Amino acid sequence: MDASDIINKLKDRVPSILGYEQLRKSAVLLPLVEIANETHILFEVRSMELRNQPGDICFPGGRIDREDPDPRYSAVRETTEELGINESTIRDVLPLDYIAMERGRLIYPFVGRITNLTELKPNPAEVSEVFTVPLAHFVNTDPERYKVNLQVVPDSNFPFDLIVGGEDYNWRTHHVEELFYKYENKVIWGLTARILTHFIELLNEK
Repeated sequence: MDASDIINKLKDRVPSILGYEQLRKSAVLLPLVEIANETHILFEVRSMELRNQPGDICFPGGRIDREDPDPRYSAVRETTEELGINESTIRDVLPLDYIAMERGRLIYPFVGRITNLTELKPNPAEVSEVFTVPLAHFVNTDPERYKVNLQVVPDSNFPFDLIVGGEDYNWRTHHVEELFYKYENKVIWGLTARILTHFIELLNEK
C-alpha cells in the first residue's frame, strides 16, 4: 500500500476517541425546576441499597444502553425511570460538555426542565430522597477545592527491563481536583459537582 492509497483510505474518516467502543458510557440530566417563581436544581440521593456510591448525591442518569439511539435519549429515559415521571414533563433538553473520566468512563451531561413536580414518584430501589437547591445558591457560592494525589504502582510482573531507567523510571504522577458544595445538611461533590460547576461557568460566560 503506497502513500496515495493510505490517504484515500483515511481522507473521509471522521475522528473519534481512541478506544471509544470499550468506554463505559453514561448520560445524566441536570434538572431545572421552578418553585415559587424561582429556578431550582433538583438532586437525588442514591439508595443505600445500591452497590456503587450508596448515599451519594447525584443527578438523574445512568448507563447508555445499546438500544438507546443517542445519549440525550438515555438521559431522559433514566430520568423518567428514576423519578417516576412522564417524558412529556421533561423539556428543553440541551447538551453540556461531555466528560472523559478516569478508568475508561465517558459521561454525557444534559440540562433540561422538569415542568411538573407533582408527578414525582422516585424509584426506591435507586433513589432514597429527592431535594432541590435554588440556582442562585450555586451562582453565588464558589465550590471548595481539594486535591487527590494519584500514585503509579506497576504490577509485580511489569517488564522494567524493557524501559529506559528500569525500576528507577521516573513515573509522571498527577492529581485530580475534587469540588465540594454545601447546602444546609447536604454535600454535593464528585462528578455531580464537576457538572454543576461547568454549568454555572457557562451561565457566567453568557
